[in-house]
Amino acid sequence: MNYLWPILILISLLFSIFRGTIQDINNSIFTSISDVVTLSLTLVGNMCLWCGLMKIVQETSIIKFLNKLLNPILKWLYPDSKENKEAMKAISINTISNFLGIGNAATPAGLKAMEELEKENMNKSELSNSMIMLIVLNTTSIQLIPTTVIAIRASLGSPNPSQIIIPIWISTIVGTLTGILITKILLRRRKI
Repeated sequence: MNYLWPILILISLLFSIFRGTIQDINNSIFTSISDVVTLSLTLVGNMCLWCGLMKIVQETSIIKFLNKLLNPILKWLYPDSKENKEAMKAISINTISNFLGIGNAATPAGLKAMEELEKENMNKSELSNSMIMLIVLNTTSIQLIPTTVIAIRASLGSPNPSQIIIPIWISTIVGTLTGILITKILLRRRKI
């Protein structure tokens, strides 16, 4: 990639010089910079809102209620770690954050869960089954509200930025269930 991008940029510049459209490139650079700043501010505002909301949820009894709802599922998904209360709490917060579409708030909880799972991992050279499942679920996570995608679509002037919610529900549910199924099958064959 370190070579590919400079080559593509150089080819584009040479092509624009020969076609006489170098002014269009200059104009698009400044337009793109403006668009990037607008998009960045939109995403930062979105991230602050949802991270703040998640922090409020963590400090209230709502998180206890959500933990109780998720507990049976999480015990099934992480049978090796169901007694590790700190890990299960962090996994629960990570799962809830991902479900609400706020991956930025999910990251600290995911890192905390990995730290806790690493403490109980006997073979430090390999990931434990619970660590593997956490990675799979963190990657595929079902999203109720895809806040980042909606914010990007809104910042780019989409007339209906939330139109993609149902397709995202379908794709994340299918992806998550597939990930769980394949991971469970492969972990049964594993000797850890």
